[in-house]
Amino acid sequence: MGRPTAHPPALLLMAAFSRHDEALDWARRRAEETWGSVVRESSWFVFDDTDYYAPTMGPGLHKVFWLFDSTAREPFDPAALVDVKRSTNDWEDEYAALSKHDDRRPLNLDPGYLTLGKLVLASTKDFAHRIYLGRGIYAEITLYYRHGRWESHPWTFADYRRADYQEFFTECREYLKKNGAANKHE
Repeated sequence: MGRPTAHPPALLLMAAFSRHDEALDWARRRAEETWGSVVRESSWFVFDDTDYYAPTMGPGLHKVFWLFDSTAREPFDPAALVDVKRSTNDWEDEYAALSKHDDRRPLNLDPGYLTLGKLVLASTKDFAHRIYLGRGIYAEITLYYRHGRWESHPWTFADYRRADYQEFFTECREYLKKNGAANKHE
C-alpha cells in the first residue's frame, strides 16, 4: 500500500493577456499584492494563435507570464489552485468594472503552477482531460517535462506548444531547481 507524501515543490505561475497594457500592469500589481514579488517575467508575447477571444477581448492581444516564489513565506500548495483561480476570476470582473475599455473582457488571467515535472493550468471549463478540484474549478496538466524538454498533450493549447513559451517555462523550471526543489523529474 502506498503512503501519502508531501507534494513536490511547486511555484505559482500566471498567464495574463489583454490588448491593454494598463490592464496587464494592473493585474501584475494586484497579483504581487497577494502573492509577493514576481521572480520571473516573460516577454510580452503576441497572442495570435487563436481568434477565440476576439469577440470578447478584441484584436491585438499580448500575453505575459509571471512566476511567483512564495517559499520565503511557505511553499505554494497546489491544493490552493481553486482559491487562486476564483480570485483571478474576481479580479477580471473587477478590472472590467473599473476600466473604461469597450471590451466585454479586457483582461484574462490564467493561473497554474509549475513543478519540475509539469505545468498545470486551472480552468472553469470541464473537459475529458480535466480533473475537478472543487468549487467550480478544474485542472489540467498542460505540459510535462521529459528527456530534457517540455512535451505537450493532444489537448495542449496551441500557444503553449510554442518554443518561446517553453523557453520561459524552462527558465522557471531552472529557478525552481536551483531554489531547493527536492523531487527531480528529469
